[in-house]
Amino acid sequence: MRLPKILSTRWLEKQQTTILSAALVITTANILSSLAGLVRERVLISAFFQTPKTQLELEAFQLAFQIPDALFQLIVLGALSAAFIPIFIRLKKKNPRDAFKMSSIVINWLLLIFIAVSALIFIWARPITLWRTGDSFTADQINVVVTATRIMLFAQVLFAISNFFSGILQSYRRFIIPAIAPILYNFGIIFGALTLKDTFGIQAASVGVVIGALLHMLVQLPLVLKLGFRWQPSLNLKFKGVKELFRLMPPRVLSYALSEFQKLILGFFTTSIGGLSFFSIRLAMKLMVIPIRLFGVPIGQASLSFLAHESDQRQRFRQTLTQSIHQVSFLAIPAAVLLLILRVPIVRLVFGAKSLPWSTTLLISKAIVFLALSVSAQAVVQLLVRAFHALEDTKTPFIITAITVSIWSLISAIGVFYLHQSTVFLAGTIALAAFLELGLFMLFLEKKIRGVINFNFIWHQLKIVVAGFFMAVFLYLPFKILDELVFDTSKTIELVALTIVTSTIGGLVYLYFSFLLEVPELKLLQKVVERLRMKHQKLFSPSPEVVVETTSDETLS
Repeated sequence: MRLPKILSTRWLEKQQTTILSAALVITTANILSSLAGLVRERVLISAFFQTPKTQLELEAFQLAFQIPDALFQLIVLGALSAAFIPIFIRLKKKNPRDAFKMSSIVINWLLLIFIAVSALIFIWARPITLWRTGDSFTADQINVVVTATRIMLFAQVLFAISNFFSGILQSYRRFIIPAIAPILYNFGIIFGALTLKDTFGIQAASVGVVIGALLHMLVQLPLVLKLGFRWQPSLNLKFKGVKELFRLMPPRVLSYALSEFQKLILGFFTTSIGGLSFFSIRLAMKLMVIPIRLFGVPIGQASLSFLAHESDQRQRFRQTLTQSIHQVSFLAIPAAVLLLILRVPIVRLVFGAKSLPWSTTLLISKAIVFLALSVSAQAVVQLLVRAFHALEDTKTPFIITAITVSIWSLISAIGVFYLHQSTVFLAGTIALAAFLELGLFMLFLEKKIRGVINFNFIWHQLKIVVAGFFMAVFLYLPFKILDELVFDTSKTIELVALTIVTSTIGGLVYLYFSFLLEVPELKLLQKVVERLRMKHQKLFSPSPEVVVETTSDETLS
């Protein structure tokens, strides 16, 4: 079958050869995934935020994600992040078949564990829900959480398989397909909510989660098979790399356990406060996470395989790491400034000005004030965690996480139960914990690899922060003037216009001061834009037809 070059799917299988190109692919897909996620939230709010009863049901559905997601994080991501990619790469260099067999054995063991634990959670879903919710959570909400939790456990089994596929593809530096999978996941939830609402009510969204997880797995399966993966019914713990991976897992699993404990505690605190507090802080964190997903996670994911290859060359490792930190900061800081200054119009645009009451909009916006300040810190931490994993050190991140979560839990508990603080206070403690975590990671990293923190590093970061500060100043002034004197923000079109105009002004100011301060990442950004322009021209230029290969087991170069 012959197709024009633009319709060929071979670009989906293309290998990324640099951190920047890999990060660019992941960032682009994450933008689309984040947009799909925001559309998902807007659809759910539009469909289920109409009456006080359905508002509480939607909050309960959101809370139901916690236990299935915690199970996935502990068992599956605990293995994947505990050096699966570095071990897989090392085995692949010697014999790809050994790498694939190791993957199959690990998948088999973790699926057995996952299914066994899921069965227990399915049975004990109600007492678990009662244990982790506060007094302000109603009996009807408890029922919604119990049913949704049981349904979404099936989705996590699919995710368990799918995320190992992602790890294999990323080890081969194929980042496009794994980055597209989350987009399909979000559309699966949207499809379920829209088509099954009249039949299942709020649980239509839970069924959509299962549909999305299935799509997440199926889209990656063809390329994984094409690279050579074949499932093998083996549980051989003595096979190469298996014992090593399980040896490295406990510290990382404990780190994830602490992070998931923090989420559960946050759910307990907010359901104790009541007044849709969990719903509000979750949406605020949803917006906060977007810059982290766009910059911290992609660069961290793309850097992992490169850092793993350079782990025995400390000078190159240090150089790659510091460059990646600067890139994350350069991109995350302006995104955080935009979120901070434009928080109210962003909340209204993203989640629907008509669907959300003004009081809820204000509560979300107040929480964003603190969360936005921590965006850059959290984005850099995503990279630093992977740097330790590339060095096959999973103990240090656990120690740091333990310290951070302990301090956060203590401060938050005092604030909620003794000082009777609100949701905004919890947002402030989350930001405080993020900066503490960043500081500890940098301190431990400097002890492990001398020379990361020096005058040049600090000066480089300071210039980026200064550019971000001036961006905030020159963004706030026109925003207030245009908001009060020019645009009628009760109208959606003018609200969009205000956001676009002020965002453009802020972005130009940031680029201008980055130019004045000679921030090196500005030149890097210019190279990226030029590369995109050239690829765009090449893609749409006349070209000969290509033959689409139909052999599923073709070896990719």
